[in-house]
Amino acid sequence: MSLPDFHQQSSLFSTAALSGQLFAPEDRFAIFARLIYPLLAGARSQLAKAYCADNGRPALEPVLLLGVSLLQFLEGAPDRQALELLRYHAGWNFALNRSIGDAVFDPSALVYFRRRLIEHDLSAVVFSSLLEGLMQAGLVERRGKQRLDSTQMMGLLSWMSRLDIMREALRLALQELEASAAALARPAFWSALIERYVESKLDYRLGAEGLKSKMEQAGADALELLGWVKSLPEKGPGQGRQLKLLRRVFEENFQLVNKALSQREAQPPGAVQNPHEPEAQWAAKGHGKNKKEHVGYKVQIAETAQDQPVAKGEPTRNFLTAVVTQPAIASEDAGLEKVHQEQAAMGLEKPSELYVDAGYVDAEKLVQAQSEGRELIGPVQGSPKRDRRFPSEDFTIDISQRKAICPAGQQNTQCSRLPERGRITYRFEWRNRLCAACSLRERCLGQKQKHRTLLVGEHHNALQARRLEQKTEAFKEKTKRRNAIEGTHSELMRAHGLKYARYRGEAKVRLQNYLIGAACNAKRWIKRLQWQLQQATLANAVMTLQRA
Repeated sequence: MSLPDFHQQSSLFSTAALSGQLFAPEDRFAIFARLIYPLLAGARSQLAKAYCADNGRPALEPVLLLGVSLLQFLEGAPDRQALELLRYHAGWNFALNRSIGDAVFDPSALVYFRRRLIEHDLSAVVFSSLLEGLMQAGLVERRGKQRLDSTQMMGLLSWMSRLDIMREALRLALQELEASAAALARPAFWSALIERYVESKLDYRLGAEGLKSKMEQAGADALELLGWVKSLPEKGPGQGRQLKLLRRVFEENFQLVNKALSQREAQPPGAVQNPHEPEAQWAAKGHGKNKKEHVGYKVQIAETAQDQPVAKGEPTRNFLTAVVTQPAIASEDAGLEKVHQEQAAMGLEKPSELYVDAGYVDAEKLVQAQSEGRELIGPVQGSPKRDRRFPSEDFTIDISQRKAICPAGQQNTQCSRLPERGRITYRFEWRNRLCAACSLRERCLGQKQKHRTLLVGEHHNALQARRLEQKTEAFKEKTKRRNAIEGTHSELMRAHGLKYARYRGEAKVRLQNYLIGAACNAKRWIKRLQWQLQQATLANAVMTLQRA
């Protein structure tokens, strides 16, 4: 499809021509048309990469489709409702520079447009365009203060037991093979498997033993089917997507021990929870009563953290600077790196101050931030406590001098430098005679230990300094700036749908989250301009009264 002609200037009969009669300057659609739409139009050169220059029938205008997609997440409207609003809503038409009576396309065009964005790696185009506009307006600094935290996102899927997962994976694989298997010599077990997994449903009234036998049967059938597939040509039907998924599901639920098939006690991390959405993973956060489990994704949200407090009634000055979608079991370390990479691609530098929780802070990152002239502000986790023994933070350690003082005031007698797999650790030891006569021996040594040893990393000094710093009132007061990110998570979930995925697959969910982030920034920008216009009107009214 080729790009149509594009004219940013309003036509004589467009809704914009009646703007003075229909929309006040502080109207949100008027501000959208004045500030947001030009940014979307400026992204047309990027969108053009997803279309042919002069081949095929003219496509729908991509700027219009991008604008409709953004307004969808501003208004919380699905595809069909968005097209109804585009047909009848004067505000939508004004915001998108449409003429009165313009034809409305089919809602499926939005589906194909999203697919085109994903295929051409343009998922972030709307978010990055708005972020660039905010930087040009001076509302986001290229190297400012930010806060960062992750939140859970539920995938678009239903809960399935391990037996359901196995049977559904078998059904999908058999259906995928059905057409191509007709041209091959079908194995003797083919009809039985079709009847068992395609034409029949599981009877859940079988009881525990009956369901267990069904699971064992599903494993044996999957092993037999996969064994037959191995005999097929390498580039034949045996390389289909559903068959690859079946192999993965089988390996996550069964194992061969001495050529005997047995079910695994537990699925490995990242296992398939639903064959229709294999990228959604199970993860848990917290412990005890605070434990939260979900199947889906993890989303890293970064936003600016302005120093100046807002006045009463003043909208926030903070805007999102990164929306990174990860697998549910991904670490915060990986998330922090992806956030830095995404921000660099959008023209931002690493923040001068970054407020985070303990999951993002370790000794290496503290040293790296210090070497780059920035601050990573967040608590560090304490060292593991074993049998009520003194942890490493109870020792005074100086890596550069190879010295360590134990809680009893004794200096180490030996220090060993241990390089291993690209990391360096130091082992401090105390002589037997020092520990034998120590009054704190019972609190320091294990039952079979004769002397104390201590293993720490090469950047332990930075870790120790942060552990001492985080006990101060000044540090506790400083870290309160991170807390506002929780409110941002709540806003994104309640107002823009971040809690639940609309689509299946990580690529589609990533696009959804970029649109959510762009909608949040657009809404905050519009509210801020509305407030500034109201303040200007109020100031003019006061001046008029004073002159009178």
